[in-house]
This record gives sequence, structure tokens and C-alpha cells, in this order.
Amino acid sequence: WTVMNAHGADAMRWYLYTSGAAGEARRFSVDLVGEVVKKFWSTLWNTYSFFVTYANIDKWTPGTPAPAVAERDALDRYILAELHQLIKEVTTAYENYDVPGATRPVQEFVEVLSNWYVRLSRRRFWNSDPGAFATLYECLTTVSKLIAPAVPLLADNVYRNLVLKMNAKAPESVHLADWPTYDAALIDQGLLNDMRVVEKLVSLGRAARESVEIGVRQPLASALFVTRSSSETAAVEKLGDLIMSELNVKQASTMADASDVVSYALNPLPQVRGKKFGKNFPRVQQALREGDASQVRAWAQALLKGQPVTVELDGETYEVTAEECEVKQNAAAGYAVAEDGGYVAALNTTLTDDLIREGMAREVVRRIQASRKDAGFEIEDKIIVVYTAGDGLRAAIEQFA
Repeated sequence: WTVMNAHGADAMRWYLYTSGAAGEARRFSVDLVGEVVKKFWSTLWNTYSFFVTYANIDKWTPGTPAPAVAERDALDRYILAELHQLIKEVTTAYENYDVPGATRPVQEFVEVLSNWYVRLSRRRFWNSDPGAFATLYECLTTVSKLIAPAVPLLADNVYRNLVLKMNAKAPESVHLADWPTYDAALIDQGLLNDMRVVEKLVSLGRAARESVEIGVRQPLASALFVTRSSSETAAVEKLGDLIMSELNVKQASTMADASDVVSYALNPLPQVRGKKFGKNFPRVQQALREGDASQVRAWAQALLKGQPVTVELDGETYEVTAEECEVKQNAAAGYAVAEDGGYVAALNTTLTDDLIREGMAREVVRRIQASRKDAGFEIEDKIIVVYTAGDGLRAAIEQFA
């Protein structure tokens, strides 16, 4: 009762369903159930609130004409592919009494919906894009049905507000509505693969920024990437605008390898390899540390992918695994680099005057938005900004007015 009084019955149900398979022991506390509220409930509710806010401003309804899915933005087609894949996965899990399998994927989808799709589509909602509204509406109403068996109260609240208020002829409760069915034609596996590569590269790009402590509001000239296949390289070309927007760079492109932006050094671990190679360890160690640059690079890239490498000495071969050798990376001057599993992101960190002024302008926007919120303005209110600034800041504001 302490837990239900603090967080509600639905939050407790969701925690029990997602924390482990039925019959298994699990940890349980007010705080652990509270994490459900932070990670799932609040994320879903904030996404729902975002939709309602913009739909009301734009007077959008489910009857508003929208382009066919094939004609919508790539982000719309991507999230609908994820949604219909989710319907298929959750339905199969319920039919096989797989409780975590019926709930955990929904939680992951809601995270992607909020922190990837909605965040990247905000400007499209402000610009009244009917495809964006129709897409997010379908995602939210479908999720309300998928979670109905697990969190019946939250599901019915979302459903009644989004469906019943718009259509008096609809079933009066989500628990009386038909279970959703997936459309295999909308599960575009190629687009799903492309977007997951983009998410990976964007994550690496952010890590590269953090390594040199350059905030994301500061625009940069370019981002260069190493991918693991030609199809992934093509994904960067197709979705380059999305990458540029996410990383706040002016150009996004790929490179065959990272030799121009990063150098490698190999540090064999004697406590691991000394026993394995015995008296030959110093020779293997020297070969790894002092090999020519191209050979060291090839070894390093293989080890970073978790693959073993072979060192040949006087006709003998010695296999070295990723666990036996530390790989150190050093970014070239003017670059910030992050690497993981064969992927590389390199950001050009050289700042021109124009880039610096644009970064200042973005900070001005952030502060104006914070002041707007503190003053209690509605999101649709038009405001007038009056400012006093020194020469540098004034130049930035004028250039990017």
C-alpha cells in the first residue's frame, strides 16, 4: 500500500512485469517502482502532452488530411516501422505468456519516440506538418492499446483523451477496442538499419564533443565517420541532414579509414600475456609497440572490433586477443575523436569567427526561451525582445537575427 499510495497501482504493475519473468525473485521498493515513473510513465505522458499542446494550437484532428506514409518524412516512416515491428513483437510475446517480452519493448519504443522522433521533429510540429501529427497520433493511440493489459488506468486515460473525445462512435474504453495488428509493408528493415547506424554515429559524435568539452550549441564545421559497410556509408549520405542537425555541424561525410584523424598505440598487458608467451613476450611486445604505422593501425582496428591479431616473428606466429592488449587512440590536431566497435566519429574543432558568433546566438535563444518560460508566456504567444549587448554579442545577434 505504501508503494501504491506513492506511485499508483499501474506503476507497480509495470515494474513487476518489466523487472523479470513471472515466478522469479526480484528486488522491490518504493524507489525502484519510482524509477518506472521517471523512465516510462513520465516519458510517455510528456510525449502525450507535447502532442496535445501542438494539436490544440494547430487545431489538428484525426480527420485532418495527411500524406500517405510513403510520402512522409524519413523520420515518420522510421518510427512507424518501429511501431509496427513493436506490434508484432508484443503480440507474439502475449500469445506465448512472455511477460517481460510484452512490456520491455514498449518501454524501449517510448524512449525512442520521445528522445529521438519527437525531439528531432519539433520544428515540423511548429510548422504544422500534417504527416508528423498523423504519425505521432498513430504511435500514441497504438501504444495505449499495447499497454492496456499491463497498465489499464494509464492506457484508458490516454485512449479516452485521444480517441473517444475525437470520435464519439469509438469504443468507450481502450479495453473494448480491437487489439492492433501490424502492417508488414510498413516495417522497412532497410530504413530501420539506416536509422540505427545514424543513432550510433550521433552518439559517438556527442562523445567526441564531450571529450573536448565543446557544448552542442556551438556549431562545428564538419563531422567525419568511418562505418563498417558500404550500406552504412550510404545511410550517412541519405540521412546526412539528420546527422548535421543532431550534432550541430555544417557537413557530415564518411572516410575510408581514420588514418588522417587518429593515430594508435598498442600497449600489451604483461600480466595477461607474459604467462602465455613466456620468454618470447618481450619480442612480441616490441613488435606490437614499434611496428610500422600502417601495421599498428590495422592491428588496433581489429582489436577494437574484438578480433584477435597475429604477430609473425622468425617464422613463428603469436595470436593476441583484444583482452591481452590495450589500444590507445590519439586524435590529430584540430579534431575530437570517439571510436567504438569499428565505428569512428571525428569532429573538426577549429572555430571560425562565424561559427563562434552562431554559437553565441544559440545561447541567446536558449536564454530567451528560459525567460519566456519564467514569465509564464504560452507557447503560441508572440513576444518582442529588447536587448543590450557589447560589440561581439550584438554582432552575433544581428547576424543571426
